[in-house]
Amino acid sequence: MRFHHAFFPSPMVFLLLLSSIAQAAPGDVVAKFAAPCRHPTGLAFDGKSLWLADHHSGRLFEIDPKDGRVLRKLKAPCFTISGLAHADGCLYVLDPDVKKVFRFNPATGITENEFPTQGEYPEALAVQGKDLWLGGYKTPRLFRLSTEDGTRIDQVTSPGSCHGLAFDGRYLWVADRMADKLYMVCPKNGDVILAIDSPGKFPRGLAFDGTYLWNVDYQTDTLYKIVRDDGTPWVATQGNKEKLELVEEVRNLGPGLVTSADVYLAVPRDLPNQKLLGAATFTPEPTDFVTDQWGQKSAHYHVADLPPGGKITAKMEVDAELFTIRYYLFPERVGTLADVPQALKDRYLRDGSKFGVGDEFVCKTARQVVGKEPNCYWIARKLFDHVTDKIHYHLDGVWDIAPTVLKRGSGSCSEFSFVYIALCRAAGLPARYVGSVVVRGDDASTDKVYHRWPEVFLPGYGWVPVDPSAVGGGFRSTAAKADAIGHLQNRYLITTIGGGASEHLDWEYNINTRWQYRGPCRVETTRYGEWEPLRLP
Repeated sequence: MRFHHAFFPSPMVFLLLLSSIAQAAPGDVVAKFAAPCRHPTGLAFDGKSLWLADHHSGRLFEIDPKDGRVLRKLKAPCFTISGLAHADGCLYVLDPDVKKVFRFNPATGITENEFPTQGEYPEALAVQGKDLWLGGYKTPRLFRLSTEDGTRIDQVTSPGSCHGLAFDGRYLWVADRMADKLYMVCPKNGDVILAIDSPGKFPRGLAFDGTYLWNVDYQTDTLYKIVRDDGTPWVATQGNKEKLELVEEVRNLGPGLVTSADVYLAVPRDLPNQKLLGAATFTPEPTDFVTDQWGQKSAHYHVADLPPGGKITAKMEVDAELFTIRYYLFPERVGTLADVPQALKDRYLRDGSKFGVGDEFVCKTARQVVGKEPNCYWIARKLFDHVTDKIHYHLDGVWDIAPTVLKRGSGSCSEFSFVYIALCRAAGLPARYVGSVVVRGDDASTDKVYHRWPEVFLPGYGWVPVDPSAVGGGFRSTAAKADAIGHLQNRYLITTIGGGASEHLDWEYNINTRWQYRGPCRVETTRYGEWEPLRLP
């Protein structure tokens, strides 16, 4: 099942050669055609027609994008073709064997120029203005070249194995056939902003027709017309139905008397990544339900005079469908700090004892990292990159304050969250945290560790998840970083949303317990989340 949310109603799109009609979202295929050759590689758009290259025959095919008809077949200026791009009435044809780019005029059949390429395994071409972009297999860089003679103008990090390139007027798109992904890349710094699944298992050439992306797949020999952006901010897919038992046990091991004990179980709600399949149930019945200053509801248990050997057990059971959620973040649609509602600034720019928003080191770091950047997406991204570059994951059972963690360079998921929130707030960007119980691998599993991550408010999108401690904070590529911004897998049930210390949960999430006692006393708590796949009739 797939849910998506749109900013505005969009017309129904008839899926050519597909079996269903539905509102599209970025990455959706809206048309597909059989390729006219067995070894399709390079792809380009000339403003009217698609041009497709055959790797081995040295032929170029002009294709009508409306129906996939072949309009012309031309002999290419080389024997082997991988990349293809179009500009100023000419095709730029890349031969990976001789490592040359040929400027070919399809109207005359004349090759007007040729020059050598950069990189070890050149595979893909795209045109940006008067320049070419070149990418390759096992090549860690994307090169910006002069169309005059191939002189290198600039280079950025490649997000992966590049077998296809296109420029959409603002961003580069990279086809990675190893990861089966299409990446949207900022040509200024190489940052991956968005990743969508490729429609086939061997994506090669890419082209942009002004509205849609086109991708040709080498394995299926198929041309795919793909939605780039239709205003859909997020989609939820891969629903996973689970039953959770969240349990807190409090034991008085004595010898003193626990004069009072209070247990708080955070109550989950419907969110974009989760749908409750019924109201949560509690055993035994709570003393009452309370809501803190952040709007977080909790079931509250109060017990007085717990004797030595006494035990309190509080359990919440909830059935929920968990979804994989992905936000389609286009920075140009994200506003500036001036676009953030004042009420959110008043609420989510506050300091807190774990944040240290006003700390000199935190403020200095935020200023240095953000600079004069006005766009809220890039503010969030720059701070994310800084935190993930400076801190590695380490769990030691305590939560230090953000300035300490940032200086030390290591922390747990909660400490990553405190640091990131502190930096965002110091930069003027509202941020908060959410806490969850996690399906640990198998659908039947136990979680005793839990997970917390930040959310930032991006004007134009709302609250967006950002997880700087994902994969242990050790991001090996810009593609992995992009995957941790605006993306959650279907294994998290969020119970807690907070902006700082809570009246009831303190700095905890999921569960919090407080107690007081008279005389020497040892109190132990045991808490866990037990998952079971939900089988409904």
